[in-house]
Amino acid sequence: MSIWNPPRLLDQAVLSLLRDEALAISALEYLPIELFPPLFMEAFYGSCRETLKTMVQAWPFVRLPLGGLMEMPHLGTLQAMLDGLDVLLSQKDQPRRCKLQVLDLRNTGQDFWRMWSGSSVQVSSSSLEEPVAKKSPRTHQTLGPLEVFIELHINGRTMDGFLAYLMRWVEERKASIHLCCKKLKIESMPRDNIMKILSMVQLDCVEEVRVHCTWRLSSLAVFAPLLGQMSNMQRLLLSHTDISTLEDQEEQHVVQITSQFLRLHYLQDLFLESAFFLEGCLDQMLRCLTNPLDTLGITHCLLTNSDLIHLSQCPNISQLKGLDLSGVTLTYSSPELLPGLLEKVAATLQELYLDQCGIMDSQLEAILPALSHCFQLNFFSIRGNFLSMAIMDKMLRHTSALPSLCQELYPVPQESFSSLGILQMGRLAQCRAELLEILKDLGRPRTIWISSSPFGCIDQKLSSEHLETEIYITGTL
Repeated sequence: MSIWNPPRLLDQAVLSLLRDEALAISALEYLPIELFPPLFMEAFYGSCRETLKTMVQAWPFVRLPLGGLMEMPHLGTLQAMLDGLDVLLSQKDQPRRCKLQVLDLRNTGQDFWRMWSGSSVQVSSSSLEEPVAKKSPRTHQTLGPLEVFIELHINGRTMDGFLAYLMRWVEERKASIHLCCKKLKIESMPRDNIMKILSMVQLDCVEEVRVHCTWRLSSLAVFAPLLGQMSNMQRLLLSHTDISTLEDQEEQHVVQITSQFLRLHYLQDLFLESAFFLEGCLDQMLRCLTNPLDTLGITHCLLTNSDLIHLSQCPNISQLKGLDLSGVTLTYSSPELLPGLLEKVAATLQELYLDQCGIMDSQLEAILPALSHCFQLNFFSIRGNFLSMAIMDKMLRHTSALPSLCQELYPVPQESFSSLGILQMGRLAQCRAELLEILKDLGRPRTIWISSSPFGCIDQKLSSEHLETEIYITGTL
């Protein structure tokens, strides 16, 4: 038997108002605050642009999380909102009912709309106000700069229509608009275009930056001062700096880049991928770090012995929770450098990636004592290296005492390959059986991954029932 759920009186009131858009607009001055969000949603989905334009000028909440209603950027709705804001910004004093300080165009705020639409989702009232600073109540409040929050993904040679329209609007109203972006991602756009876009952003609002651009060192040096202005940045990823062409003033460019880290006082996570300018210059960057890092990734780079010495001696890596040196060739370094680095971070390290480092049995054996003291370690990956069954046996025994270790990724043992380097499935099955026996002998439930590729996807799942020990084979064809 179906249960009939009659429409709520609130919903009926909203629909009644929107049947006559002029009536809805004239009623806003007296409309109960509870009716604003459901009326706004109905006007949004019904494309009642005049109602939306007027509602912005009377919005009774600090934040308008518009992005939470837009699965895809909607230019028409944005234009209606900005037209309404233009009217609001042209007034000297903020209207009596309007408390709007933040227009949020990010894909957040769904809880706000669910709560006011009658969903069972529980939302604390404080979550509707943050992160706007509290202000003392006044009958007539002078309008301050309006904060517009977006997530910027700069990709391609030109901006899409939504972003281009917003940027033109902001550029013409710089004095009354603060364009805020907490997460910034830059890909494949000419440097000058990027600089123009970022000139309109409040850079001290940025907390996370990802730059995936194949720039020459001189271009990165020109861009670097903008990074320095992002004084509240917590997470930075730089990748694919092109140094295929020798440049004049290369050393000066490196100094221009690394010196910006002096201004990043809140930086916690730093990832440098294919940043070839670091070779022989890592100490310059490390000296500019102003506080301890949580995560450090230096991947697919060339590092010298001197670089690794400076890394192991840097005071700001002593509290690392994550360390990624994948793609950094360690076979030419002094054998004591990597063990010394692991000893430095052993007390706090939780994740360690040493994929494709050219590590062989002797290098791995050298780090085992230090690795066995990383009692916080929960993730360890050493794929893409050439290791024997004997050293993997030692490895599994050394790490068996680590109480938090729950994910381990290893390369296929070298005994699984023919003399021509071809993977032999029969030999792989035999190696797997031997590894299972080792794990059973250690007497602790454990799951490990054996991969013939550092980036392999799962092709076959092999497991044993004894002690819930499992071995997964990945990356095989």
